[in-house]
Amino acid sequence: MAYKASHDPRTDIRERSYLPELLKGLAINTRHFLRNLFGTRDTREEVLDRTGTSLVTTVEYPEERVPYPAGYRGLHRLVPRDDGKPRCVACYMCATICPAQCIYIEAGEYEHVDANGESRVIEKYPTQFVIDQLRCIVCGLCVEACPKDAIRMDTNEHTKPEYNRQGFVYDIPKLLKGAPVSHPSDPWNKREGSEEPHHVHKEAHTRIGEGLVQLKTPQVGHGHDTKKLAAGDSHSPGAPALK
Repeated sequence: MAYKASHDPRTDIRERSYLPELLKGLAINTRHFLRNLFGTRDTREEVLDRTGTSLVTTVEYPEERVPYPAGYRGLHRLVPRDDGKPRCVACYMCATICPAQCIYIEAGEYEHVDANGESRVIEKYPTQFVIDQLRCIVCGLCVEACPKDAIRMDTNEHTKPEYNRQGFVYDIPKLLKGAPVSHPSDPWNKREGSEEPHHVHKEAHTRIGEGLVQLKTPQVGHGHDTKKLAAGDSHSPGAPALK
């Protein structure tokens, strides 16, 4: 039963004893305990969607796991090519755009005697590619900046716990995973080497300004010629006559 609190709790023996509030708290705990004990667990995650007698939705991890949404940014991975090598060309775009500076890359160059077609077309490759997962803020800018689709965050996995900091530093053997990816625009699918191809491009490149009609503007001189043009000199080409 509700009661009106006095203005001065020190003069009210009922409030000074804390007994009514103690009994109210025990009643609330007992009600929730009995409802969760004898009621069935509601598996829906949203609180507004629960209609059962029990409001408990505790997930028994790791036996039960909440599915990640489609746009979840999970753990990084390096995308492999068909030959198993990473698609990364060591352009440093991901390391440059990373706001947390958690990506470290060292570049190397392929030897000219390498017989692989990919190596003849691609000049550089990463000898070291390291991501510090403790510094990563999971922004996804590295994925957006990569021009070769070499890094993704589609693993649907979160960073696993480790016993030391070194375990959170992921290198190429730990990052290179997943199915190989190949695009029709890959240079090794278009030509055999890094030299200029023999065929002619179907669509020629056009410079900015090519093919535009050149505007014919009147030649404006200095001194009295400018005044005549402003007054509508009929001898000036392209200038309308003023009446």
